[in-house]
Amino acid sequence: MNFNPIETNTWVPLTIQEEGETLINFVQATDEFVIDSFGNSWIDAIASWWTMIFGHRHPKLVLALEKQLKELDHIMLAGHIHPPAESLSKVLLELTNSEFHKVFYSDNGSNAIEIALKLSVQFYQNHPDYKPRSEFLVFSNSYHGDSIGAMNVSGKNYFNRIYSELRFPTKEFPAPNCMFCPWGKSANSCHTECLSDLELAIKQKEYVGIVIEPLVFGANGMLFYDKKVLVKLRELATATNTLLIFDEVFTGMGRLGEFFAYQKAGVKPDLLVMAKGLTGGMLPLGATLVSKFIYEQFLSKDPYKAFFHAHTMTGNPLACSVGYASVKLLKETGLGLVKKLEASLQKRIEPFQKTLGNRIKNVRVMGGIFAFEFQETIAEDEYLNPVGRRIREKMKEYRVLIRPLGRTIYITPPYTISENSLDQIFLGLEQTLLSFAESD
Repeated sequence: MNFNPIETNTWVPLTIQEEGETLINFVQATDEFVIDSFGNSWIDAIASWWTMIFGHRHPKLVLALEKQLKELDHIMLAGHIHPPAESLSKVLLELTNSEFHKVFYSDNGSNAIEIALKLSVQFYQNHPDYKPRSEFLVFSNSYHGDSIGAMNVSGKNYFNRIYSELRFPTKEFPAPNCMFCPWGKSANSCHTECLSDLELAIKQKEYVGIVIEPLVFGANGMLFYDKKVLVKLRELATATNTLLIFDEVFTGMGRLGEFFAYQKAGVKPDLLVMAKGLTGGMLPLGATLVSKFIYEQFLSKDPYKAFFHAHTMTGNPLACSVGYASVKLLKETGLGLVKKLEASLQKRIEPFQKTLGNRIKNVRVMGGIFAFEFQETIAEDEYLNPVGRRIREKMKEYRVLIRPLGRTIYITPPYTISENSLDQIFLGLEQTLLSFAESD
């Protein structure tokens, strides 16, 4: 049985309540497939918001959960420790070649960002050589979550504009965008002109930190940009004693072909934030990795220098056990799967463009991301552009689940997806967009 949002007892997120959308009632899942209450099988082409990196109910993750459930379900982490948290922390730090020193757990990406922001502010409060700071440098096309702090360091957009009165001070700059460079630069001629205003600002005033999604701005259009931007930001942050914070909630856990995007770019941040694929999407878990020089400013017997932040489910043993199993999978086979997926997506670009011609533009692939813009004629506000909803609904005819970002269409399938499922996704996209062009 399917429902509309008004009929349910659950307030379904990111859904216009009276728009008449039909909610699919899913009851089962395996690999890249989810099964509805009528027994229909659907391809989860965006891995349920980028989380199910090894598909649904991967046997090794299920086994880790079952085993842990027989031993310890939950204990508050405040004043305690348990093997799953410590094991996961150890292997996460190993993924970074020990470039970070401590792991602070939370239960989602927004909270993991909040922790990074609060740690950054208190770092300057605690440090004897610095004056307190309170303002962050942020980018227009960034999205870091919907909690108040995470919202504040995101660009002003459709997700948060109604809450503008709640914003704390930030200085926002146009996001780097190597696909539509406002300066008309190519990869060869670029000298990071997009950072000129930020460079001027950071040399005139002291800021807490720079917050950015490395290499890809996800929720605001899957915008790719060159690693030289991150190299420049690292130089500016170091020269001005400003903290550099990378939000890898989306790009981490192998998404771009390396364990983390910062490794692909060769630029180390001071704080690293992750979530989503950390547990292979099975359970909610976030983590904020902290550099040693930051942690050292919290080593004190003075209680006012301690970091007083916690969540009830911080370091939940079940989530940590599944997270540990997910990281082991990533180390054993995950990067190889992403490279194979990337090659498969790359080889589909040319025939896809040939079929759709000028109906699409900016077809791009990085790691496990395939994205493009649909050339439609309706002028509408970014994410709210109705063409995205139309495409999403039409793709249901092909039993494929996608969630376009306005006219930006993308897929981020599980790393384990089969070629047959990719064929079905691309057939659906081609037929859907061709039908729109004919009707328009």
